[in-house]
Amino acid sequence: MAARYSVPVTTGQPLPFLWILSDARNDAQLEGALDRLPAGSGFVFRHYHLDPAARRERFDLLARRARARGHMVIVSRGAESFAQADGTYGRDRSAGRGLYLATAHNAAEIDAAERAGADGVFLSPVFATRSHERGDTLGPAGFHMLAQGTSLPVIALGGMTPDRAAEIDWPRWGAIDGLS
Repeated sequence: MAARYSVPVTTGQPLPFLWILSDARNDAQLEGALDRLPAGSGFVFRHYHLDPAARRERFDLLARRARARGHMVIVSRGAESFAQADGTYGRDRSAGRGLYLATAHNAAEIDAAERAGADGVFLSPVFATRSHERGDTLGPAGFHMLAQGTSLPVIALGGMTPDRAAEIDWPRWGAIDGLS
């Protein structure tokens, strides 16, 4: 169960246990959500819905807010232009430096993350979400089977809330709606 514990990643920084991910649907609540997270949590900036200039402006504002609380700041897509980010998020490492947090939904994608040198992996969807309402979920048993098969730190994602994190007995988790 090595993936369950806080371990230094290749950047030398410990990987936070709690993560909030941005989305169009939680944008209006992000400032308050970042303030409510425990200091030293993680923030993944996505904001795919914005044009590049507006996305950059929103990133700068939210990154300052996150940094004021001591949060790690990760960005997806276009990370090469976000120099103040601690790293990148997504399916490939091609566009970034620093910490790399992969996304995975199955064993093959976890293997790909390991081969790519990921520092951690968001494994989803554990439970049904607005993003994956009708799709298959891993469920607690499927999540544990996959998470325990990797040495990477695993971040549970998909329908996660504090109660669901307790239900699956997994301390490292993230949410969009569940923390907004």
